[in-house]
Amino acid sequence: MKYWRLPLDAEGIPVVRGIVHIINDRCKGCGYCIEFCPREVLAFSKEFNKKGYHPPMVVSDGCLNCHYCEQLCPEFAIYSEEAEPAAGKVL
Repeated sequence: MKYWRLPLDAEGIPVVRGIVHIINDRCKGCGYCIEFCPREVLAFSKEFNKKGYHPPMVVSDGCLNCHYCEQLCPEFAIYSEEAEPAAGKVL
């Protein structure tokens, strides 16, 4: 999202990014993580897991490491961790 103005110290604030990890065999294909991701990082994959469901897959690198997908997942099949900070990047 582009803002029409930025804070004066925006250049010095690093943008937090995350890396999403999915445990495919735990997933039951409910789609909560896909539906409620604020950055639309996830989508259903075309592959099946051992249970016969389509687990999510990462489709973009825009994860902000908000951990919302972790909180929503009823099977604890997804988690994220902080990636290296991108210096000088502005939202």
